[in-house]
Amino acid sequence: MKIRRILATAVAVAVTTPAALLSVTPAFADSKPAAEAPAKPTIEELEKAAAEAQKAYDDALAAQKAGYGVLKTALSDEAPLAVAAKAARKKADDAAAAKAAADKAVTDAKAALAALPGTATDAERTEAEKAVTDAEAKATKAATAKTDAEAEATKAETASDDARVAAARAYSVLQKAVADALAAKTAADEALAKAREEEGGPDCVPADLRATVTGLPSSVVAGTSTTFSLRVKNGTEQALDAVTAYAYVHTTDASGLKTTDGYMHLQWSTAASPKWHAVAKDHRVGLGALKAGAQTELKLRLTADAKAPAGNGVVLTSAEYVNKDGSCGGAPGGETTAFTVKAAGSGTGTTGGTGTGGSTGSTGDTGTTGSAGTTGSTGTSGQQGQGSTSDGTSTGGDLASTGSSDATVPLGIAGAAAVALGGAAVVVVRRRKAGAAA
Repeated sequence: MKIRRILATAVAVAVTTPAALLSVTPAFADSKPAAEAPAKPTIEELEKAAAEAQKAYDDALAAQKAGYGVLKTALSDEAPLAVAAKAARKKADDAAAAKAAADKAVTDAKAALAALPGTATDAERTEAEKAVTDAEAKATKAATAKTDAEAEATKAETASDDARVAAARAYSVLQKAVADALAAKTAADEALAKAREEEGGPDCVPADLRATVTGLPSSVVAGTSTTFSLRVKNGTEQALDAVTAYAYVHTTDASGLKTTDGYMHLQWSTAASPKWHAVAKDHRVGLGALKAGAQTELKLRLTADAKAPAGNGVVLTSAEYVNKDGSCGGAPGGETTAFTVKAAGSGTGTTGGTGTGGSTGSTGDTGTTGSAGTTGSTGTSGQQGQGSTSDGTSTGGDLASTGSSDATVPLGIAGAAAVALGGAAVVVVRRRKAGAAA
């Protein structure tokens, strides 16, 4: 039993099922015999824990999103408490301005009283003194109003600030909940991945995922490039998270005994990445997610070196997928499209059929040798296209004179390509850890 894995699993499960954490303690309790240590979690239990951790994380994210809306509203100048605080502050400012005006009126009244000349009558002096008294009364009232308004403004502003602080604190709690849920989810995913690795990984399943070549000429001339397409269609009823296409070109000389792959160079491009990129040594091209029933197209460009000898070739294609939950699958077999390689200066090739089913081979060039025509492409279903014999006069001793077809040559190449791919065109029945051979 691997204690480290049990601990990692227990930590992941504890978020949604705390009792699972308690089940680990017997492994370390001195009072319990070793035989009573908990059994290693099963894949099903780990999958359930990972699913629950994922749900907890999703719920935490949703709560954080809602909390952000509350925080944004609380921090807005349009928040009810913010509007009330703004109105109270304006009232306090107006009261302060009124008090300042009242104080100035007192000062002016006193100045007017002091400025009365000695010749002023008693009535004039009495009126000036009354003006001072009235101004002082108004100033006292204005001071009281200012004090009350300032208190109300301070109270309203404090309430607004407190609401904003409370919203910020509540949001920080939600942020921490997301971080904790993510940590638990990561631990659960890692525990599940490790368990699957130890068990040999999840089983992949056959799936309706087709990778079909279109537009490939039936012949490729050395020293030239030809562009064609690889269409990958998701015929399943589910969206696939990560789809990978395989494209491999294998060629031999005319004898079929010498491999000439080194003269062939395959590149790819897509609408999202229009520049040409060399197909990697593992023959894989990542296509990303693909919705149920959807298809995507990959442009391929095959360049044959000028020194490439005449012979035969085949393009072997397939596709597979891996979902975020670890499920995987692909087509139970690859598709092949055959072509011939012509020596430099032989002209251009013609468009051949797709790898879905065999197409009729093109007629051989007229000549004295009467060689057989090339085959069409082969596929996972359909009849193999048969080459027709040349109209030229046979000299005897060759395929044309005996009535035999060279269709067996591309078939042999297709088999050799499958071996060279190391099973890349066939769905991996059981995925191993990254980098291991299927």
